[in-house]
Amino acid sequence: MNEIAVIIPAYKPHEKIMNDFMEELKRNFKNIVIVDDGSGKEYEPFFKKFEEMNIPVLRHHVNMGKGRAIKTAFNYCLNTYSHLLGTITADCDGQHTVSDITKCIEKLKENPKKLVIGTRNFDAENVPFKSRYGNKITRNMFTAFIGIKITDTQSGLRAFGVDAMKEFLTIAGERYEYETNMLIACKEQEIEIAEVPIDTIYINNNELSHFHPFRDAFLIYKLFLKYVLAAVSSFFVDILLFSLFMHILPNINLGILTTIVIATILARIFSSTYNFTINAKVVFKNKGKNSIIKYFTLVVIQMFISAFLVSEIFKATNLNSTTLKIGVDILIFIANFIIQREWVFKNKK
Repeated sequence: MNEIAVIIPAYKPHEKIMNDFMEELKRNFKNIVIVDDGSGKEYEPFFKKFEEMNIPVLRHHVNMGKGRAIKTAFNYCLNTYSHLLGTITADCDGQHTVSDITKCIEKLKENPKKLVIGTRNFDAENVPFKSRYGNKITRNMFTAFIGIKITDTQSGLRAFGVDAMKEFLTIAGERYEYETNMLIACKEQEIEIAEVPIDTIYINNNELSHFHPFRDAFLIYKLFLKYVLAAVSSFFVDILLFSLFMHILPNINLGILTTIVIATILARIFSSTYNFTINAKVVFKNKGKNSIIKYFTLVVIQMFISAFLVSEIFKATNLNSTTLKIGVDILIFIANFIIQREWVFKNKK
């Protein structure tokens, strides 16, 4: 498979496991690239053996993270191999077999435009607790916040075509969050994801993994927070302005034009301008002119839905108008997030 390069990011690997893995890889693949991600001087003789086997070893002087290691390898492969179809990343801790690597490569060859992910079965009995529930939580958050359903969001076995490699070289992230950023970029850039079932292998309860549940989970989950924080901050701006206008505006009751309606419109004009700016520049990073039209069309529709519901419920119950608006807008928030993600700010390549 001369047109495919196998990338092995390595940080303080288990020497016997990696040796056995590399020997089998060498029998099946011509192009193999190892990235020593700052393992230290004590590992220099270990990696030197692979160089003597004519396997390139790219070195980081200090540990820079798995994301940076993958980018280093992508850049090397794109500059080195003239007839490159793509690459595949595999972990050096014994979790990925040569047969599974081959299956993912064959899937990539069917459509080099796709990102191919080797997916594990987390319901298997041998899956450690932190891996079982950590992956399931992340998977569910992906479905809820990003809108894509992936069986294994943290799989390190991934095959990339050349176009995807170039795309992912520009993506932010230096450590484990980089692999999550890849998946979000697939959503934003409409890159299809193909899943290939692979063996679920954990050696000694996955003690060789350098994934830190708390530190690296924070790096991953902070990616989702920007989606929520923009909407929540806009929500509070809207509620505060609505309450302010309800206090300073005179009592108006001209049919459909009431104080509540006017306060809703004024508050929504300011809060929606704020929300669009944050979403366009920070959250969805979409600069398309059509997004402005779509966004404010959505704002107008939801503004009148909010005003109508609050007014009608107020007439029927005489409850506090601000409290009613909070309840109504919480329901609208859920629909609003999905519509913005799937329609307003959806990027088109």
